[in-house]
Amino acid sequence: MMNFMGFSETIFLFLLALVIFGPKKLPEIARQIGKALNEFRRASNEFKAQIESEISQLEMENHQQILPPSQPPQGSVAASPVTLEPVASPNPALEPGFDPGSEPPASERQAILKAHDA
Repeated sequence: MMNFMGFSETIFLFLLALVIFGPKKLPEIARQIGKALNEFRRASNEFKAQIESEISQLEMENHQQILPPSQPPQGSVAASPVTLEPVASPNPALEPGFDPGSEPPASERQAILKAHDA
């Protein structure tokens, strides 16, 4: 904090304060200055912490904001939902519960052949 003053300037100010205030008042004045600096540092740290918490709260609010759904462009046709129907796998060995020693039912064989031909 006292980077702007050299050692000789500090000694000169100490001697000047000693002459002006006297040896009895100097410790009391130094104590009061120390308390004032400590109070200033504490208030500064509280202010800094409050500003940082407000900034983080604003950032959290910005991240949580959800955009409304966008409107489709004018002149476009809205897409209808697509439903998928289950189709038999062309390779029954990939199906769960497959028993290699058994024959698939006739309906499954026909579905497999249709899927394979398509």
